[in-house]
Amino acid sequence: MPMQLSGKVVVITGAARGIGAETARELARRGARIALIGLEPGELATVAAELGEGHAWFEADVTDPTSIEAAIEATVGQFGGIDVVVANAGVAPFGTVRDHDPHAFTKTIDVNINGVFHTARAALPHVIERRGYLLVVSSLSAFAPIGGMGAYTASKAGAEALASALNSELAHHGVAVGSAHPSWIDTDLVRDAGEDLPSFREMRRRLPWPMRSTTTVQQCGRAFADGIERRARRIYVPRSIMLMHWLRNLPASRLMSRLMLPTTRKLMPRMEQEVARLGRSFSSRNQQLQSRSDEQTR
Repeated sequence: MPMQLSGKVVVITGAARGIGAETARELARRGARIALIGLEPGELATVAAELGEGHAWFEADVTDPTSIEAAIEATVGQFGGIDVVVANAGVAPFGTVRDHDPHAFTKTIDVNINGVFHTARAALPHVIERRGYLLVVSSLSAFAPIGGMGAYTASKAGAEALASALNSELAHHGVAVGSAHPSWIDTDLVRDAGEDLPSFREMRRRLPWPMRSTTTVQQCGRAFADGIERRARRIYVPRSIMLMHWLRNLPASRLMSRLMLPTTRKLMPRMEQEVARLGRSFSSRNQQLQSRSDEQTR
């Protein structure tokens, strides 16, 4: 049954910028009251001020259960409950598995899977009370893996599987659970990766349609808001990504490997060299956030 968003309380993690911030703007335009959660207090405060009165922000680290629990309880204390949770916080490191920084790989799993678990676990008593909705932000990468994104692909596939398990667990409580699968969204994260790694830009350009599609963050925010109103089981951004879900075995097939071999043979060594020259596995902005997260958990 469709959800009227006016007056509903929506929690969004990773809400300081990008998809999280734009989804918050779109939901606020539709009358929802937003709790923004993330690691960048200055950016969160700016977005909250832009949304106007009736919204709030809380600094929290989704990899730290105590931190996210405190933010959820503060949300309930201010708004009286929670109707919708958007588990959006995520990171995307660079590099092939052969040369990957182990800390970056495990950090990606911690944010993109464990962060969803901690967020859902803290919020679910309140969402169940209101027979609400949980949206887990996965990715096209969950069912269309490409080289150089092993950590991200594994984590987003895990997030999709966790959403499916939660949907099964919560249906009898009247709670709906969905997963969102955006392709390339024009955000800081994607732009930074392209600027840091020319091989990444070329890899994207050579992917077959619709895997190379790029969508504006505004279109993504509207698609997420529409899906939340429908309590959708799946949200595809753009909608053509649905085709890749139906054909999810194709990207990992022998045929696709053969088609992409000339590209991967050239670009994977280049990517390894470019990451080595960078001296880091995350974009500069994500590197700062992860350093802050590590400091908070020590």
